[in-house]
Amino acid sequence: MRKIYLVLRSLFLWIVCGSFFFVVCSLLILLGIFIDPRKNDRPQRWLCRNLLRLARVGFEVRRSPGFDPRRTSFFIINHVNLFDPFVLYSAIPQFVRGWELESHFRIPVYGWMMKRFGNVPVPDLSKPSDLKRMWKLTQAALDDGVSLVVFPEGSRTRNGRVGPFKDGVFRVAQQLGYPIVPVSIVGSFEFNRKDSWMLRPSRIVVHLHDTIETADLGKDDVAALRERVRWIISQPVDEAMGSRESG
Repeated sequence: MRKIYLVLRSLFLWIVCGSFFFVVCSLLILLGIFIDPRKNDRPQRWLCRNLLRLARVGFEVRRSPGFDPRRTSFFIINHVNLFDPFVLYSAIPQFVRGWELESHFRIPVYGWMMKRFGNVPVPDLSKPSDLKRMWKLTQAALDDGVSLVVFPEGSRTRNGRVGPFKDGVFRVAQQLGYPIVPVSIVGSFEFNRKDSWMLRPSRIVVHLHDTIETADLGKDDVAALRERVRWIISQPVDEAMGSRESG
């Protein structure tokens, strides 16, 4: 009976959340054509928080003492499921946009929405011209005070653990001189997994770790920075999963 309940519950929540997202988000994007999106930020956060409420997710944000909410930064996050952007937009106290694979912009309706939203396309192939365009858009966003959300694993986790990180964002942060904020999403894997459409009752905790400076780093320090950030993000994730496995 419980499995039938979870299936029906998940189906209902996907329909409700999907309808809510496409209708409300479309209205907000259209509103953004006439009003500066920064002035439109509060209703967008309302959208994200209410999507989590509709999905019956418990939610908590924990800020480290060294986290500086005033600094325009790269927010580096472990990638768990399709709800991650809504979780992050509810947790990060700044105006943010994201790095997103360029192929996503070709998805009907969704791609148009993400383009209008202002996400920065990341090329699927490393063509010099595409990379140059990505760098220019990234620098323009940061210089305009827009922090950027990045998932350095490149794909969603399959086992709940934090996978290897790619170098790209760390090289960009080092060369542009903008700080990095490691962010851990804990509990979201229990809510929804990449290989399943089931939505289970869960409590999600977002850890905003200390802000890390990159301006004084040399090129040889990029790999060390990458592994340091991955270690910071992994700690609360591994601790929570270890507790559940032992329990």
